[in-house]
Amino acid sequence: MKYKLIAFDLDGTLLRDDKSLTERSLNALRAAHEHGALIVPATGRIYKGVPAPLRTEPFARFFITINGAKVYDAREDAVLSRSEIPNETAQRLIAYMDALDVIYDCYKDDWGYVSRAMYERAGDYISDRGILELFLRTRTPVEDLKTFLREDGGSVQKLQMHFRSMHAKKKELETLPALFPEIAVSSSVPSNIELNIGAANKGEALAVLCGRLGIRPENTLAFGDGTNDLSLLRTAGTGVAMGNAAFAVKAAADAVCGDNERDGLAKYLEKLLEEDP
Repeated sequence: MKYKLIAFDLDGTLLRDDKSLTERSLNALRAAHEHGALIVPATGRIYKGVPAPLRTEPFARFFITINGAKVYDAREDAVLSRSEIPNETAQRLIAYMDALDVIYDCYKDDWGYVSRAMYERAGDYISDRGILELFLRTRTPVEDLKTFLREDGGSVQKLQMHFRSMHAKKKELETLPALFPEIAVSSSVPSNIELNIGAANKGEALAVLCGRLGIRPENTLAFGDGTNDLSLLRTAGTGVAMGNAAFAVKAAADAVCGDNERDGLAKYLEKLLEEDP
């Protein structure tokens, strides 16, 4: 087929709002793979946070995870690229977040960690049940995250905070890039802001993967809905925004498909495959 690689976000894109993966979506990905396309999830999640039905598919080999902080070859258990936040920078970000009405956590060494007090109050900040369940399942509470990271001394893959106030979230989305210019600031779900090192974005990760595989970026197709998908859609030959995508994502996309609740990605692929000779 025209596209040699198809990359896609998970939450708000491939997955429904309840975090379920429909058989129609899986079948569309299988069909695209049978037509010669590599199938690459590109998510803010860690690899273990990718739904098991997707990780165990025969086509599932390459994964862009943690917003591009890690590109992973699951078949070979090999890290193809890694871009992380230095410990000192993570400490400065945490000191800043301590003054906000948020809970925050981090991904480190492919797992999530959060202060115990924030873990216990997560339900006060995350109203979406699916997101809350994922948060609780993929984070280990530690006594104090700042102390935990300081004593470890290693780098951090991603920091994330959840807000009760959308006004406060909007303000920080505007403020953080100027205060921390070395940090990529984005959002993937309504309550959160995600913080990666500047080089860690899905678009750069897609370019790295294409370079490793000898695929021209113009021969790639990508789907997304959140601002953490902007670089992915801009790097791909064709970037498709979901019908439920943020306005900025739709404005940056080459096309808009249906929403995630109605198998928008699957329907787009089905139509594409119908046209493929």
